[in-house]
Amino acid sequence: MNICIIGAGHVGLVTGACFADLGHRVTCLDNNRQKIQSLKRGAIPIYEPGLEELAHRNSRLGRLRFSDKFAESVNEAEVIFIAVGTPPKETGEADLTYVENVARQIATAMRSYKLVVEKSTVPVETGEWIKRTIQAYKKRQVPFDVGSNPEFLREGSAVQDFMHPDRIVIGVESQRAKNLLMELYKPLKVPIVVTDIKSAELIKHASNSFLATKISFINAIAMICEQVGADVLKVSEGMGMDRRIGPSFLSAGVGYGGSCFPKDIDAFIHIAGKSGYDFQLLKAVREINEAQKRRLVQKIEKALWILNDKTIGVLGLAFKPDTDDMRNAPAIDIIAMLQQAGAKVKAYDPQAIPLAKTLLKDVQFCQAPYEVARRSDALVVLTEWNEFKELDFVRIKKLLRQPVVADGRNIYDPKKLEQLGFRYIGVGR
Repeated sequence: MNICIIGAGHVGLVTGACFADLGHRVTCLDNNRQKIQSLKRGAIPIYEPGLEELAHRNSRLGRLRFSDKFAESVNEAEVIFIAVGTPPKETGEADLTYVENVARQIATAMRSYKLVVEKSTVPVETGEWIKRTIQAYKKRQVPFDVGSNPEFLREGSAVQDFMHPDRIVIGVESQRAKNLLMELYKPLKVPIVVTDIKSAELIKHASNSFLATKISFINAIAMICEQVGADVLKVSEGMGMDRRIGPSFLSAGVGYGGSCFPKDIDAFIHIAGKSGYDFQLLKAVREINEAQKRRLVQKIEKALWILNDKTIGVLGLAFKPDTDDMRNAPAIDIIAMLQQAGAKVKAYDPQAIPLAKTLLKDVQFCQAPYEVARRSDALVVLTEWNEFKELDFVRIKKLLRQPVVADGRNIYDPKKLEQLGFRYIGVGR
């Protein structure tokens, strides 16, 4: 099938490369000409395991191409996915300016039937607005359908998630649209949930909000563990073995970040408010997440007494391992709090340093974890990269000014570090 993906960001590139690998002919369309030229040269602008190889292979085979020519790309495709950004406004509401602009451009360009599919995470009822917009601005009497096909791609495992999903959700209004999307995903041989567009839009926000709730719940439990002397790792293990609960997203730490959870929680609270429901549960989820960052800084300050003029070594800047994405990364706020208290910060991340240099001021970026530890007063882990799990702590102790480790992701054994003479600071332990 001929597919056009509008928006060559993380979702658009992964979706395009994976559809091409399934045998479809895909054009990734973006109005950023510099980005398109770079993609044509084979440069992938994001770090995502497996994506570069997938994109290069399908480009060589002629199944994946990149373009900034809107009308041409739209008219060559039968199915058009909208994968543009939906950034949050100050109110938390999703800004749908890019979605509306794309809908208007599709309307004026299309010359034959098109199935226009929301891939971006959008508020419920966005599909109706896309339909009205295309109807209002189309220049020719050609039929079209609008559908919703939310993505459930985790950064760091997005290619794997696309190729081996738990389920595929499609929201449609016509049999023609349903048949096209069923055919599109047929090679994956996984369960497909077919529903109306509004339900599909809600499934995405509800899913992300529930997962964020699990994270904040276990972080709330971690606070209780600290007060009573329990171990949150054992508590979460015991909970997770219950099939009704499951172990996923029950890891206590400094909280969630990234491009999805914070934005989607804010958007869902706003959506609920507009519909007349005060989503107090999600407001609490958000506050617990913010509190986790403040609590870690308070623990570091308690261990060092005075943060002013101390040097803090930070391991991990990306919001999660196996990505270079720093959108809403807990490290940004935690580093800002440390600096506000007068601390100097050194930092290392295996992938995120180039981006971090544009976001963080007055941070000394290092090339290795041991360089971060050298003459620091404490070592703080904010991203659970595998590289950090294998550090030589005998060597680390010799490099640090004070043997303090703040493990914001609970990746170390407190007893082992304490036996080596460290003061260990964990979350819920």
